[in-house]
Amino acid sequence: MAHVISNQWLRKRRPHWERLAHLLARAEQSGLGAISRPELEELALLYRQSAADLSVLRGDATAQSYSAHVNQLLARAHHIIYSGRKTSAASLLRFLRDEYPAVFQRNVSFVVASLLISLAWGMFGAVLTSARPDFMRHFVGPAMIATMEKHEMWTKSVVAMAPAASSAIMTNNLTVSFATFAGGIAFGLGTLFYLYVNGMMLGVIAAACHQYAMSLALWSFVAPHGALELPSIIIAGAAGLRLGHSMVFPGPWRWRDSVAIGGAEATRLVAGIIPLLILAGLLEGFFSPSHAPVWLKFTVGGLLFALLLAWLFRPVRQSAPD
Repeated sequence: MAHVISNQWLRKRRPHWERLAHLLARAEQSGLGAISRPELEELALLYRQSAADLSVLRGDATAQSYSAHVNQLLARAHHIIYSGRKTSAASLLRFLRDEYPAVFQRNVSFVVASLLISLAWGMFGAVLTSARPDFMRHFVGPAMIATMEKHEMWTKSVVAMAPAASSAIMTNNLTVSFATFAGGIAFGLGTLFYLYVNGMMLGVIAAACHQYAMSLALWSFVAPHGALELPSIIIAGAAGLRLGHSMVFPGPWRWRDSVAIGGAEATRLVAGIIPLLILAGLLEGFFSPSHAPVWLKFTVGGLLFALLLAWLFRPVRQSAPD
């Protein structure tokens, strides 16, 4: 139910927001080392109190300016507090288990945008390749085409050198994903380019394999590792779009603050895909190109994708500053 905040309440809470802003300014200018331990504890307390204040402010439609101001303070504090935390195995596990699903769900609109862009270019590449088979030569090398003409998968060599291949695959997947994310620093244009390349490549290869009657071989190979790898690339694209959005549309914040907030959020979004890409690399190096039954490969892929969705969309409590 909507309520009206009294001027007395605002006068009482405003000094706390001003103190929080003062501590944040010092931390941003000189680093957390410039703040004493008691002040760090005070900063954490003010952060929690201001988060509670924000929930009150949001209940009053006439307090939108105060709500925007406190939300900005909380976002800045959130970035400083979390960037200053020491990393440990326990904190990483806690981040993946409890925090990352919330980060993902806050940015699900960017994930949807990344997915739609990739699908659009994938379908475009598939249609062009189906209409003009020679178009595939712009994206597929002659060696891959030669193997498809023999109705053989180009992945046979991976089995013979699985450990080395798995390491190379992980490195490549991480490189592609982080390049897609980092492209957001160019106001999102770099991310759009990598989404175009990834989408077109998948669409062209899918159409080419269909022409050579190798669709089942392709998708049974892709299914186990692709259940994690393809969503990871989509999420990396979402992180790049989130960063680009903060640069183009700063909203109520100063441009510098908007980029800092967007960059921190995008970094957290892309950080969660690292274990997914490592697991996908292991699967692509050892299991996907193996002679395991086709039904087993699709079953593993389907199970992994279901577990991924259950993790990303598990019920979470969204924090106020985001």
